[in-house]
Amino acid sequence: MAALTQTDGRVVGSFTVTEQTLTASDTLTFTPSRKQLLVLRNDTAGSLTATIDGDGGTSVSVPGVGSVSVAAGLAIAVPANSVRAVVLSTVSAYCQGVVSVTGGTDIKAQLFGL
Repeated sequence: MAALTQTDGRVVGSFTVTEQTLTASDTLTFTPSRKQLLVLRNDTAGSLTATIDGDGGTSVSVPGVGSVSVAAGLAIAVPANSVRAVVLSTVSAYCQGVVSVTGGTDIKAQLFGL
């Protein structure tokens, strides 16, 4: 299990980006006060799915819907030779507690703090 390293994107001009290859189970630090962008790149020949799952997330109340379970995490499918991205604050219900990124073996990940 590796911790994803965040790249500080609050710089002037160009900057070096840290890209890491996901294993079966990795972690990231969610900082609610910062805009964080997670970019997932699949350069393999088949579709891969990474799941973002905070160990503190069970259910959230959604107006007009009621209680919605977030316990299984948020699965993000990344088709072959494609890139997907998510702003973590928009899926904060899945980022409560210790946040794991699982099932994404061989996906290349970049975490930006903006």
